[in-house]
Amino acid sequence: MKRAVSYDDVLLVPHYSDINSRIEVNLGNALDEHIYLDIPIISSPMDTITESKMASTIARAGGLGIIHRYNNVWEQTKLVRDAVSCDLSITVGAAVGVTGDYFQRSAELIDSGAEVLCIDMAHGHHVLMERAVKTLKDRYGELVHIMAGNIATAEGYEHLSTWGADSVRCGIGGGSICSTRIETGHGVPTLQTVLDCAALDLNAKVIADGGLKSSGDIVKALAAGADFVMVGSLLGGTTEAPGKTIAREGRRYKEYRGMASREAKMVWRQDSSYSEGVSSIIPHKGEVTQVLERLRQGIASGFSYSGARNIEELWSKAEFVIQTTAGRLESSTHILNR
Repeated sequence: MKRAVSYDDVLLVPHYSDINSRIEVNLGNALDEHIYLDIPIISSPMDTITESKMASTIARAGGLGIIHRYNNVWEQTKLVRDAVSCDLSITVGAAVGVTGDYFQRSAELIDSGAEVLCIDMAHGHHVLMERAVKTLKDRYGELVHIMAGNIATAEGYEHLSTWGADSVRCGIGGGSICSTRIETGHGVPTLQTVLDCAALDLNAKVIADGGLKSSGDIVKALAAGADFVMVGSLLGGTTEAPGKTIAREGRRYKEYRGMASREAKMVWRQDSSYSEGVSSIIPHKGEVTQVLERLRQGIASGFSYSGARNIEELWSKAEFVIQTTAGRLESSTHILNR
């Protein structure tokens, strides 16, 4: 039986560094020949994470926002237009499904200004994903970036890449509000998925999606071979995240929910018969630009510990070690456990 490692199972070994300041580190990477991101962070297409405000703000900060699909075509295209009409120079993405109106929706999203289409499916290694990727790629070719997923295996990544996906979301069941592994017994730790997929060295970009709790986890994902990371909870609770602010006992919170949760399904499908996610509230974090800046500084610091000035150098210099249970405790701020 194969062993699979998660982010908490490993650490990166520090290497000799001649980097004098974090400003020497370039975190940028090309999503494709036309789209370049200054930071390797993509916001998740969830209705409590990415609508127009999040998409436009994260784009101006150098990342990419994927506007969720849990609405009708008119509502989603308006969100895209709202995101790009304030700054025509930014790149905005939008999610579509694999059934129903996905082809019409894709056309209208592109007409509204979306440069990235994210074909969004919980189990993306599937015949319906194959049909959707091939159909959209045949129709639009290089006119739009096709992001697809999610998958958990190297075989899934290889198939989506072969079908025509320009980037692949790698990870199933690792999200903080996802219960897929509990409900179905299926999944692979996201870091292991990234390691397996990156080893194939295919053209499709690897996007680590799920299980990222800190800037350190992002560094580990990138070091394992990911080109970008997709995050939800790290951006949840910010001013730009959709949803009302909730006041409880003098503190402010925002709702954060999985799109397979009963609460989310009742909103967009009026059906809560089965769920693979939960709904919760998280503390209000303030402006997302401040969150992104803290993440950027933490990632840059991580690169410097490996002596890497860019992602290519990180890939070449990264060395992982497996830590024990005692090591994980030692790695934490363990004075709080005394």
